[in-house]
Amino acid sequence: MLVITRFSEGLPDFAARAERALAVLAARPGYRGGSVGRSTDHDGGWAVVTRWDSVGSWRRALSSVDAKMYAAPLLALARDEPSTYEELLTASPGDSPQRHSSDRAADTRGERRSRRG
Repeated sequence: MLVITRFSEGLPDFAARAERALAVLAARPGYRGGSVGRSTDHDGGWAVVTRWDSVGSWRRALSSVDAKMYAAPLLALARDEPSTYEELLTASPGDSPQRHSSDRAADTRGERRSRRG
């Protein structure tokens, strides 16, 4: 699972807050990797990108005490837009793309869900 959380405003000490949030998330089971980036086109644009084993591991990570203290307050300032994506195609350098099946329930396909809901 891929989580892309974007921020549009330049927040005070964003880089330090994002570093702490990323460290907290990286310590949780199911974490595969992550990064923090700044937009090259917009001064206030930032993104926190993380990869997880599953939606469940992402949600459990957010419920930890450290995540509630250090990651959640930062993530609450993100743009109100979808941020979680299941990876349906992946490719490593030199390899052909690999297809992955969807984990979404058949009755939720095509429905729009709020990331806050």
